[in-house]
Amino acid sequence: MELRQLEYFVAVADEGGFGRAAVRLHVVQASVSQQVARLERELGLRLFDRTTRRVGLTAAGERLLPEARAALAAAARVGHVAAEMVSGREGILRLGTTRAFAERVYPALDVLAERVPRLRVRLVQEARERRIGALRRGELDAALVRGGGPLPGLEVRAVWDDPLIVALPATHPLAALPRLEPTDLAGLPLRLAPREHNPAFHDLVTGLLRASGTDVPAGPHFTTLQETLTAIATDADCSASGVASWTVFDLVGDLPSARRIAFRPLLGARSPVSLAVRPGPLSPAIGHLLDALGATRARAR
Repeated sequence: MELRQLEYFVAVADEGGFGRAAVRLHVVQASVSQQVARLERELGLRLFDRTTRRVGLTAAGERLLPEARAALAAAARVGHVAAEMVSGREGILRLGTTRAFAERVYPALDVLAERVPRLRVRLVQEARERRIGALRRGELDAALVRGGGPLPGLEVRAVWDDPLIVALPATHPLAALPRLEPTDLAGLPLRLAPREHNPAFHDLVTGLLRASGTDVPAGPHFTTLQETLTAIATDADCSASGVASWTVFDLVGDLPSARRIAFRPLLGARSPVSLAVRPGPLSPAIGHLLDALGATRARAR
């Protein structure tokens, strides 16, 4: 059974004759007759009573006519949905992300929902390396990653950057400065997570210090932000013992709540976030996502 046969069947029923159906379909009458006869043979049913004066539906034809209309409408709907998916205005976009990006991602999804309401985004929260691996395997369509450097086998597009914030004891002399430069922190132990836990951020911070010629000793490892801030706050008074330490984090949203901690921006330092995709032309859906992320970035600024 072909859709064309159903289309011809419906046209003959609507027009009440093969000749008028042929005019409507812009084909010769013989073609209409052949296709309807073929449909009747395939179904094993007679759909029309044919006389020299009129063509009328049989009981079987009356029963099957609404089914044929429904089948043609469903086929038309498939074509419409496919066209919307090609344009990126409908479908499912699988996006790898992390909770740390929520302050940026959810506003962007709100913008996306306003602009292309039938495009659904399925968020997959995974660690950075798992996100990248899933993208390479085709399990994700795009992934947000911290860092703007190249990723082998993938393309990256910058979407936003976050300021770097230094956290140190409020009693430390550096807390009196409104902002800090990397050289201000020379000699003060840094609490930083091991590189294997967050390679992009580790390389960003150590590269920044190395570029400025700043010698910073390694302090205890960074664990979670709240635990690390608590440890810094409980360090002995730095003016007496010199054992104060500091940490640095990328600010997404509001500053955390912490007692006896001073937060100061680190001058000239930004933490970039990129959208990683597989090589090749961008799909329209990913283009819509990039536009929404750009709009959110403009609002944030």
